[in-house]
Amino acid sequence: MVLVFVETEGGKVRKSGFEAVHFGFLTAQKMGLSCQALVLGEASDASSLGLYGAGLIHQIISDSFKQFDNQVYGDAISKAALKLSATVVVLSHSSNGKSLIGNIAYQLEAGSVSAVIDIPETENGFIVKKGVYSSKALVKMEINTPVKVISIQGNSIQFSVVGTEAPLQSLDIEVLQPKTVLISVDKLKSNVAPLPEAERVVSGGRGLKGPENWSILEDLANVLHATTACSRPVADADWRPHHEHVGQTGIAIRPNLYIAIGISGAIQHLAGVNNSKTIVVINKDPEAPFFKAANYGVVGDLFEVVPRLTEAIKSLN
Repeated sequence: MVLVFVETEGGKVRKSGFEAVHFGFLTAQKMGLSCQALVLGEASDASSLGLYGAGLIHQIISDSFKQFDNQVYGDAISKAALKLSATVVVLSHSSNGKSLIGNIAYQLEAGSVSAVIDIPETENGFIVKKGVYSSKALVKMEINTPVKVISIQGNSIQFSVVGTEAPLQSLDIEVLQPKTVLISVDKLKSNVAPLPEAERVVSGGRGLKGPENWSILEDLANVLHATTACSRPVADADWRPHHEHVGQTGIAIRPNLYIAIGISGAIQHLAGVNNSKTIVVINKDPEAPFFKAANYGVVGDLFEVVPRLTEAIKSLN
């Protein structure tokens, strides 16, 4: 059986959870196994995981899951996998998933690979693909332990409806008590997806000349329903908050569309965005390195190009 741990937020399944379930479903199909999901805590839309391939959703309700704790979550997922005799455990390659994968693999005595980008090859073993050297190369890795633990890189597959809503079943295991107490959380409010899950990203660099000009980029992001991002120099200069910094030392992303505005394209920045499916570069310097990585490029003054692009998109809506 393939068991998928589904992350939730605010009592609802995160987008990465639906993607992970569909990944688990496609993997289970190739192996002739069933795909089941595991939800820790409340999730009002948990049954909808069946639409994307989960035949059954196991849910464990406990106050211990009200805050993320690596030890508590890792122990619960490992116990669930053992009780359900799961041979493959799938996680999302989120900040929580990165924290959990080693813990779970250790407890299950399993081989593990993080940031997998494609459905495993199962004809001759269990072989997964991932990017290395800042995604400049791809490698195939075989996991030959009886139990496998993998995390899936965001936006690696397109998930689609393959079934109907699935039943929820309570899973009875002993849950650890967290050793830390969360006092408070200051959370940013946004109507768009967080960067690791975003399908469209509009990003700005020093070419915008200052934070006072960021409205040009935000207007374009709004009409595209895109998430905003920035290069490291912009974050270091406090033009934008550091959680928007994408690149090798920031957040690595894989959106379907990445629009780089006024960003030269240093290798450190490219390392975090070069897995984007479509890259559009707007820069007045025709020699900017970013153009070599772009699918589409516009050589021109961003203060003229971007507003005209925004108006053109508005006219199509």
